[in-house]
Amino acid sequence: MAEDVIDQIVELWARERPDLDVSATHVPQRITRLYLLQSAGFAVAFARHGLTFGEWEVLAALRRSGPPHRMKPTVLYGALVLSSGAMTNRLDHLEAAGLVERLPDPADRRGTLVSLTRKGMRVCDDAQLDHLAFEEHLLEGLSPAERKHLIRLLRKLLLSPPYRALDPAHAAGRNGLRVRRGAPARPRRRQTGA
Repeated sequence: MAEDVIDQIVELWARERPDLDVSATHVPQRITRLYLLQSAGFAVAFARHGLTFGEWEVLAALRRSGPPHRMKPTVLYGALVLSSGAMTNRLDHLEAAGLVERLPDPADRRGTLVSLTRKGMRVCDDAQLDHLAFEEHLLEGLSPAERKHLIRLLRKLLLSPPYRALDPAHAAGRNGLRVRRGAPARPRRRQTGA
């Protein structure tokens, strides 16, 4: 198999610091590089919908939460591994675009809920189609069996104690989202027009 840029980085570190075992670099640096490369591609895909990747993440979290597509901001930023300031910035942009709205939380007089608007739902659903197509494109280099094996390994790593300790969603339990079991929702027909 051909060398990639991470092999070269490891080799350079080994040359410069032969006293260090840099073999662990192979996994996290590849994950980081894959993330950076896919983020660049995601930016292009979501720009067609007037969104950044980060803004789409917020819409997607609300969309997949199910009706009424509302969440507390603290649950949202925990699910997306964001600071409250970064979440506020994203919400401000999405609210200005009419994709989300902030509503009073009936269960907490001082709290708010973030709610997906109809326009936000439509934009999210359209962007999701492009997103899934791009993800399929990114995985063309793997067979179905290789994908399943990689999923198992990445899940094992993500659920390992060091990562669980870093993940705010772990404390919230299942990313703070309600997971409904049973029959999947029937696909809705795509609507045209405004």
